[in-house]
Amino acid sequence: MTLQECYKAMGADYDDVMGRLRSERLVQKFVLKFLDDGSFQLLCDAMAEGRIEEAFRASHTIKGMCQNLGFTKLGQSSHDLTEALRGGKSPAADGLLEQVKADYAQTAGTILTFKQSAGL
Repeated sequence: MTLQECYKAMGADYDDVMGRLRSERLVQKFVLKFLDDGSFQLLCDAMAEGRIEEAFRASHTIKGMCQNLGFTKLGQSSHDLTEALRGGKSPAADGLLEQVKADYAQTAGTILTFKQSAGL
């Protein structure tokens, strides 16, 4: 699997991120680092424990990383959740969290497949 195929499989915008970072090696470096970021686990824990302000910050962080990396699908769902948590938890937040979880699983799984196929 190439990096471009990885982007396609996770519903991301390869051309967008290449336009910004201009180096496939640099994009690959940051894509792989995405797996090490603890914001997703923090989001899940904070939501489960009712720490909405912390969940908002974690969701906002995920949204920002996705924007920088061109992760369109996960970026949209994390954006929607961020807005649902802005200023307190809206009734839609739990359903939006489930979408973020699904999109994150797809994104992380695809990155892991890319990592393994590239022998990294």
